Amino acid sequence: MSTSTNPAGEQETATLAVRIWRGGEQGRWAEYRVAARENQTVLDVVTEVQRTHEPSLAYRFACRVGVCGSCAMTVNGQPRWTCRTHVRKVTGSGTLVIEPLRNLPRIKDLVCDLEPFIDTWQKAGATFKGGRTRHEPPHRVDPDSPARKRADAALQCINCAVCYSACDVVHWNRSYVGPAALNRAWTLMNDVRHVKRAETFDRAFGRDGCGSCHSQGNCVRFCPVELNPAGSIAGLKRMAFTGTEIRDDG
Repeated sequence: MSTSTNPAGEQETATLAVRIWRGGEQGRWAEYRVAARENQTVLDVVTEVQRTHEPSLAYRFACRVGVCGSCAMTVNGQPRWTCRTHVRKVTGSGTLVIEPLRNLPRIKDLVCDLEPFIDTWQKAGATFKGGRTRHEPPHRVDPDSPARKRADAALQCINCAVCYSACDVVHWNRSYVGPAALNRAWTLMNDVRHVKRAETFDRAFGRDGCGSCHSQGNCVRFCPVELNPAGSIAGLKRMAFTGTEIRDDG
């Protein structure tokens, strides 16, 4: 941030230097200056650039309050929810650098293609399959059971793709299913209602599954809702190493 003084010696409004990625994979950096305001978020800055400098700037957002995760971008080299990232916490160098999430194809400006990320759920067997119909009573789940507590601890993922963007293994190997999908597979392995546990287990341990994780922990470090995908992956590995019996109930 910087301030300037006019000829009368009066201090003018502080400004913030912003660099934003424009275009697709073969795009370019564009530089802007916006007013620096108290408690402004990175999403506020992107919105101001779009409204006052670049009407064609493409970006995603919805709730603005840290619920939907759609505003995730790379800010000064790290994946973040921009609606919950205050500028003053990330502008140590004095410049705000904003680009799309890493490890996903760039469509335009700050918008990336989430299809490869969504596809990982299917690849990891992370689709719930119940065994009861509407004509049967619901399956009773003991809220105090160890399995239920393990599932609950990993259940709040909202598919923002921040962990996928932060994962260096995904960066090296785009076939790796990544932490979010494997975290979801772990919740299913601990859900007594899921009748395709063996199928989920086989998919999670298939090629480019759990065995590809290097346990670097970036998924834990950057998860906006403080989940532990690395712990979920470790839990899946323990099931294999301890010889836990896995079978389908359907």
